[in-house]
Amino acid sequence: MRFRHRDGSTVHLGYCATVHPAAELDELVAELDGCASPVRSALDVPLLGVGLWFPHRLADRLANSPASLSKLRRALHRNRLEVVTLNGIAHANDLTGTSVYCPDWTEPERLRYTLDLIDVLADLLPDDATYGSISTVPLGWRVPWSKARNLAAREAFDRVEQHLARTEARTGRRIRVAVETEPGCVLEMVGQAAAWLDRYSSPYGGMSLVGLGLDTCHLAVQFEDPAQSFELLWRAGVDVVKAQLSVAPTLVDPGDASGRYVLGQLGVPRYLRQVREWGGPGVDDVAQSSQLSGHAAWRMHAHLAAHAAPPDPLSATTGVLDDCLARLVGGGHPLTHHLESEVYVWPRTPKTQQALAKRITKELSWLRDRLTALGLDEV
Repeated sequence: MRFRHRDGSTVHLGYCATVHPAAELDELVAELDGCASPVRSALDVPLLGVGLWFPHRLADRLANSPASLSKLRRALHRNRLEVVTLNGIAHANDLTGTSVYCPDWTEPERLRYTLDLIDVLADLLPDDATYGSISTVPLGWRVPWSKARNLAAREAFDRVEQHLARTEARTGRRIRVAVETEPGCVLEMVGQAAAWLDRYSSPYGGMSLVGLGLDTCHLAVQFEDPAQSFELLWRAGVDVVKAQLSVAPTLVDPGDASGRYVLGQLGVPRYLRQVREWGGPGVDDVAQSSQLSGHAAWRMHAHLAAHAAPPDPLSATTGVLDDCLARLVGGGHPLTHHLESEVYVWPRTPKTQQALAKRITKELSWLRDRLTALGLDEV
């Protein structure tokens, strides 16, 4: 979906295809045909944005096989889908716990994977798109980390930046890397990311090749204040390359045993469901929440849809999402041109492609209404 901002630029809205964990190209094409295409039809839009995800083996195949890339491109064209962004977080689709962040930015496999994604996106990017974006991990999990590992990550990002510059010179297409913050990782808070990314802020005049991937769920889980977070980014000169949109569940009264039970049922157990307590510490998974005091509200890392209320007695961080949207695209100029719905916890578990398509459609419709209320015009 495309929107015209009041400054005349195009803001893209799509959904993150991590809900289609396809290991092979044929599986991915089947998901595009069976789910993404019905979403586009239901929304009645000329183009639907899909933020694709590829495991590393498929990324390597697409980057090095013109025939495979052509097959994907034909599927996108047939279904009237466009790709302006890729999700480059998970290296494979069978990872659990902290291994989701592996390989981290100290390991050559992470660099190789990201370079493949850059090459693929440069080919898929629409001719009229201002830039393409790729999400990546916030360096890695917080342990083990050291000055030596940080230096290795810096060197890897230097190579990424060089590859991005060469890609733009060769193809005329600007690809940008968006470093997400995430609870428990090296770059957990926006302030940490702003400090680490400030070296990439100056040479490109407001369109740096490396910047922040702002995740509204992660921001909310950390109880970060949007106003303060955007101020930190502005002071550091760090661009928001893309924003991923969802809400987090909140348990206002952790002393409520039924509430703790409902919270523990949300999300996917093989992924970390980090919990943070207002004004206090946090734990790396909801199974460890008995270690928290329970004297203040909890928020958990689980990407919920904004269009539907979570089960009682939980509430959602919809206010944080609305605040971020207003700051991102409600001003005189958008702070990012890439908005992506990233939901993987639905009100009811979709059991078919058709059921999933209906839920994605409802979420994108909700976001469309929010964007038009902020003064953007759908095109």
